[in-house]
Amino acid sequence: MGMSETLKAISDPVRRNILEMLKQESKSAGEIAEKFDLTGATVSYHLSQLKKANLITETKYKNFIYYELNVSVFEEVLVWIYQLGGDNHGKNE
Repeated sequence: MGMSETLKAISDPVRRNILEMLKQESKSAGEIAEKFDLTGATVSYHLSQLKKANLITETKYKNFIYYELNVSVFEEVLVWIYQLGGDNHGKNE
C-alpha cells in the first residue's frame, strides 16, 4: 500500500463523502453520482483516485460496476497511525 496515495485520496472532501456512502453498502457509479452536483467525469476521476489508493474495490455485474470499501486498507492506516505514537508509557505521568 502506498501510504502517501492513501492519505492524498482521503484528503479530498468529495472522496471522503464517497467513502462514507460506501460504508453502508456497495453502490454503482450512477448511484454515487446522484448524490453530488458534479459531472460524471468528475465522479469517475474521484473513484479512480480511490481505486488507485486501494481504498475501494469494484465488482462488475451485468452492465454496472459496483464499488465497495476495502476495509483492510483502513486497518493498515490505523495501525500505522497508532505506531507513530510509539511507546508513550510513563512519559506523561
